[in-house]
Amino acid sequence: MSYCCGASKIGMVGTLRQQSIVVHHVPMLYCPVCHDIEVHPAVKEEFELVVEYAKEDRVKETTLREVVNPDMVAEWKEFCVSFQEDGDLEAILREQIDHSLDLLRISKILSNDEWGEELKVRLKVLTERLKKVEQQKESSK
Repeated sequence: MSYCCGASKIGMVGTLRQQSIVVHHVPMLYCPVCHDIEVHPAVKEEFELVVEYAKEDRVKETTLREVVNPDMVAEWKEFCVSFQEDGDLEAILREQIDHSLDLLRISKILSNDEWGEELKVRLKVLTERLKKVEQQKESSK
């Protein structure tokens, strides 16, 4: 599991720009609070090789699709608390809020005030993002 801003990152497969190369179908970990993105550790070496080959070949776009298979994605889902596949951001945000509330309870038990404050900030950001998603959903009806 990967943590950022006091709680867990969301796993997803998407597009990432490295230098001047655009790489599609990249498994990554994303923080919904600070927007930190990192390539999933299981494919980091392959990602770097693909970028290097693309630079050598002067290719501006490439993909990791040949490297990634369904079994790997299933394994990555276990690595993350949340994994965004179908674009249902509302469900992911609710799951992240629940997880952060659980961690906040643990921080209180451990009397870890600093961690508790980080989690409160995270909860505030997640709640604001959830409200925006709900408003967008309402306005599109």
